Amino acid sequence: MEDVKENTPPTEIKRFTAGEKTVTVYPAAKGSPAVYLNTYGDQGGEVWNIISGGGISLITVTDLDWNRDMSPWKAPAAVKGDDPFSGGADEYLNLLLGEILPKAEEYLGEVSRRGIAGYSMAGMFALYSLYHTDIFDAAASVSGSLWFPGFKDYVFLNEMKSSPKKLCFSLGDGESRTRNPYLRTVSENTEAIASFYREKGIETLFKINPGGHFTDSSQRAAHGIKWICS
Repeated sequence: MEDVKENTPPTEIKRFTAGEKTVTVYPAAKGSPAVYLNTYGDQGGEVWNIISGGGISLITVTDLDWNRDMSPWKAPAAVKGDDPFSGGADEYLNLLLGEILPKAEEYLGEVSRRGIAGYSMAGMFALYSLYHTDIFDAAASVSGSLWFPGFKDYVFLNEMKSSPKKLCFSLGDGESRTRNPYLRTVSENTEAIASFYREKGIETLFKINPGGHFTDSSQRAAHGIKWICS
């Protein structure tokens, strides 16, 4: 990565690799909040096109092994034919905090605060990370996989490293309409978890959107990111 002169705000999008992950840094003005978005494909660019100009730096991480990097512990496959979950979230979080974040912020310079966001399994990971680090003060779990076996109990029985300023949860209204015994609990679990945090005095948004799991995913991720930074 190129050296950045002191006090010179970055303007160009930068990419680098870390642990076989591709990291893209979309800079806003120096001193802006920074949000880390674990994502897939081109969704990061789509989200950036929506939030750019809003005073938020976005750092996206792709090329993730979803069933390993985003899962907090081992669990059977949720869908027949899929791979089981291997529980590599702690290892990935160490990479995120130890290598990805420092390198991204070496380029960005000073940031005012940090948030973390994600869709599906990455939405659960965003929430899980708050139980293992206090470096993020807000999280957006968009269609988060809060159906994951044991995750709701984990939330209720453990303490976050520090109380976040804001938490955003959103779901499509059709996501729990399934016979799958895991996935059909997502609405009930998400609402219960959001209520749990709200009762703790954390500013918490729970938004129901029309559609299924993949409907308007980039727009909904962008909305969550903007809300936790507002």
